[in-house]
This record gives sequence, C-alpha cells and structure tokens, in this order.
Amino acid sequence: MLAARPKTLHAAAAPVLVGSGLALSYGQFRLLPFLAALLGALLIQIGTNLANDYSDYVRGADTEDRKGFVRVAQAGLIAPHHLRIGIVVTFGLAALVGLYLVTVGGWPILVIGLASIAAGVLYTGGPWPFGYHGLGDPFVFVFFGLVAVGGTFYVQALHLPLDVLLAGAAMGSLSTAILVVNNLRDRGTDRQAGKHTLAVLLGERATQIEYTLLLVLAMAIPPFGMAAYGWPSTTLLALGSLTLAWRPLRTVWRYRDPVELNTALAGTSRLTGLYGLLLAAGFAAPSLLSAT
Repeated sequence: MLAARPKTLHAAAAPVLVGSGLALSYGQFRLLPFLAALLGALLIQIGTNLANDYSDYVRGADTEDRKGFVRVAQAGLIAPHHLRIGIVVTFGLAALVGLYLVTVGGWPILVIGLASIAAGVLYTGGPWPFGYHGLGDPFVFVFFGLVAVGGTFYVQALHLPLDVLLAGAAMGSLSTAILVVNNLRDRGTDRQAGKHTLAVLLGERATQIEYTLLLVLAMAIPPFGMAAYGWPSTTLLALGSLTLAWRPLRTVWRYRDPVELNTALAGTSRLTGLYGLLLAAGFAAPSLLSAT
C-alpha cells in the first residue's frame, strides 16, 4: 500500500470522471468503457509509482535525507527484485484492461495505452529518464490531463471535440501541481543526486510561481469553457474546490522546512480530486436533470 501511494490516486481517477461527465453531456456515456478506463488509469498510476520507487532507489535519488513520504525500496520494506515483479504485474493487468478498450476504441487507444505504460516506466527508468531532465511536468500535464480525459471520452464517444482537451488541460494543470509540490520539497536531495527536475532547474521562487499559475489556470478554465464552448453554468461548481486551495498555496509560499510541504502535497491531491469530481458533476448535471 505504501508503494502504491494511495494519496496520489486522485490524479488518476479525477480525469476519468471528467471525461465521463463530458461524455454524458454529449449523450454518449457508456458504463463498461468508463469502468475499464477507471481501472486502467488506476493501474497505470500504481505501476508508475512502483517504477519510480524502484528507479529512484537504484539511481541513488532516494536516500535517508529525503523529506518525503516513505519509499519502500529505500526503507528496505520491499526488496528491489520484488518491486520489479510488482511493476510487471501491475502494468500487465493494465495492458489486459487495455485490450478491452482497444476493441472499443481501435488503434488510437492502443497507441495511447502503450505510450502511457512506456511513459510510466521511462519517467525515472531507462537510459534517459525524462523526469531527471526537467520533463516531468509536461509529461504529467499531457498524460494525466489531455490523454486521460481525452482517452476516456474517446472510448465512449469515438470522437474528440476540442473542448474535451480544454477540460484535459484543467486536470493536467492540477495533476502537474501535485508534482511541482513534490519536486519543490525534494529540490535539495534531487540536486545532490543529479536529478534535474524542473524545480531544480528553475529554483524555489520560480517553482512557487509555477504552482500558483497552475492553480489559476485550472480555475480559469470552467468560465472560459462556458464562454468559448457553451459549457453549462453548472461546471462552475468546480470553483467550489477553491476552499481546498488556500492552505496548500499558503504552505508552498511560506514553508520553512521542506517537510512542511508534505501537507501541501496531500492538500493538492485532495484539491485535484474534488475539482475533478465537481467538474464532472457540472458536465453531467444538465443531462441527469433533464432525464428526471
């Protein structure tokens, strides 16, 4: 359970809810593809977490000096070779779920599935881990935002309107904000280990600004979607998640010890989950109300 990092699973589930809420608003919601997309997203997130735990330990990025939550390989709770087995099993199960989705959505879903699994492994693994070269932030934005929301919608509707990608950008922004807090906390130990995350490259102040802008972008998207694409006014429900934004935002700007950022990390994850749930409900509400 520690290796799976349950507190990060909001980032996997929320985009699937948003994509399905959009599908419902288009009158094209399908239950089985929704459930398969949700299960597949959770498995890929868990597999990515396991792969990161293993690769960061092998590369020496996880040491006793890190300020974050427990990493099972570094703590000696799971042997690295057992962790490798967990990675293979988890991604293997995700691939099995993906086979069903490919029968529904065709080759685009095959490409998305293979790319998602490859990205999960290569984020901190492989000969050139892009998470070590400042590319983790765009990776999360694309795969946990645009791809997750767009792919979920596509397996139900079999087409992809532009406003689906706009909703994906909202979820991608908040998922990236989770990573930004994580990397801000680990800036010192990552620099020592040669892990050049964007937080290491930009520095503290620019990383704090990046975090703030990501939250602002996510909150600006629902009203923009109303104006540009005729989204229902109920999508403004997503702004209710602002109640969870203030505390992690304040911590990001005022922390003195990086350990304090663990609370901001958990808070940003909860914010992402609530935002996704409310935005999905906002998309679905008109269709559900008209049906009653």
